Amino acid sequence: MRFAFSTLGVPALPIDQVVRLATEHGYHGVELRASDEEPVHTGLSAGERARVAEQFAKAGVEILTVASYAKVAAAGDDGPVLDEIGAAMTLAADLGASFVRVFPGGGDLPAAEADALAARRLAAAAPVAEDLGGRVLLETHDSHRGGADVARVLGTVGHRGAGAIWDVMHTWLAGEQPSASYPVLSPYLGYVQVKDIASATDRTPLPLGAGVLPLAETVEVLSRADWDGWLCWEYEKRWHSGAAELPDLLGPGREHLVRLLSDSA
Repeated sequence: MRFAFSTLGVPALPIDQVVRLATEHGYHGVELRASDEEPVHTGLSAGERARVAEQFAKAGVEILTVASYAKVAAAGDDGPVLDEIGAAMTLAADLGASFVRVFPGGGDLPAAEADALAARRLAAAAPVAEDLGGRVLLETHDSHRGGADVARVLGTVGHRGAGAIWDVMHTWLAGEQPSASYPVLSPYLGYVQVKDIASATDRTPLPLGAGVLPLAETVEVLSRADWDGWLCWEYEKRWHSGAAELPDLLGPGREHLVRLLSDSA
């Protein structure tokens, strides 16, 4: 398995420093949060996109994902949602990223209605993503927190260009064990987001291994299945300003993941 981290953990950090952190601490890739608050967003010019891609390429660090905030199960017209996904997919293609992250965002809609919205929009976006050389990935989150929830939507879509991100916190909050999440997500799985928290009510990010999330069980399930994809550390510093700074934790975090892999071998 290869390791990445999300820039959600280093809000607004310049790209050259993001790349330096990845190389210094042995991370193979980075998930780039796409937001106007960040140095990477859909408003970048062609030249700016090329410079970002060049910095990563020179360092041998992969841009894993453009993490958008499009909500495919949200109420409303399809057009704005598809436009948002389309802009993120174009950005990903320009940067050489493999994936675009989207959220469900179904809110209080009935499950069947939220499923139908998400499936229809993903079915429209998936062929475009594939033509651009990538995939659009639905994260286990909010209205579709469980692996079974995301798999239900993706099974309806039925296109390789649409897949899943397994956020281990949200499947845990949904009451799923890793041994249940992986089998339903595996046909669609793009990569796995790891993190740690103190409890279901205190989600302030912690160093990997310092909280309650079933990281060892998750890695063991993946190892037993011979899964060889990405583990991406999503440290939610942007939403928890009082949390410890991520740069100091990246080295020990990688070491913890290596230990989990070794123990599961």
